Amino acid sequence: MPKSRQHLYEGMYILSATLSEDARKKAIEKITSSIEHHAGKVHKVFEQGRKKLAYEIDGRKEGFYYVLYFTAGSSSMPELWREYQLNEDLIRFMTLRADSVPEKIEFKVLEKME
Repeated sequence: MPKSRQHLYEGMYILSATLSEDARKKAIEKITSSIEHHAGKVHKVFEQGRKKLAYEIDGRKEGFYYVLYFTAGSSSMPELWREYQLNEDLIRFMTLRADSVPEKIEFKVLEKME
């Protein structure tokens, strides 16, 4: 099996808005421990709060947004994605390669263009 290269990733995770604060913490802990289980390292977790979704997903209109910066092997990403898809608390996720870990991030709400 070829050796996996470590890369820096930015992951966006949207958790169900119906979760309690403790349940949200456990859900994020499950995601971070999964990354660490696959020989990754979580660098930063940014909680963005409860926000309206851009479109309705399975009858849901809101979710709790989190952005994680982590290092992981490229070969471990498909297994992480499979685990994310089995997580019932996770509405949506997206993982991209990143160049660096920012000190802070902000979401800006754009007004609809008519």
